[in-house]
Amino acid sequence: MRGREQAGLRPVVILSHNVFNERSGTVIAVALTSQEPKAGFPLTLETSATGISKRSWVKISQIRTLAVERIGRRLGVAPEQELARVIEGLNEIIG
Repeated sequence: MRGREQAGLRPVVILSHNVFNERSGTVIAVALTSQEPKAGFPLTLETSATGISKRSWVKISQIRTLAVERIGRRLGVAPEQELARVIEGLNEIIG
């Protein structure tokens, strides 16, 4: 663990398309947290993904490229509209 990284497992929202994931062997993802954030959009966005057992937020500023092998089981599915908001937040952050 380095800096402010969390140790252990963390749920993520996968943003990349399946074709990219399969061909590259990686996924592009953003972290989820159940800790209510201090910052709002565009840094965080409350998720309405199905299958998530507790109130959670997408940490838009914590984007990662992860090996497919590191991805565990699917916990839920985020609506397309929510994924579009995450992309919008990324665009605001990186300009």
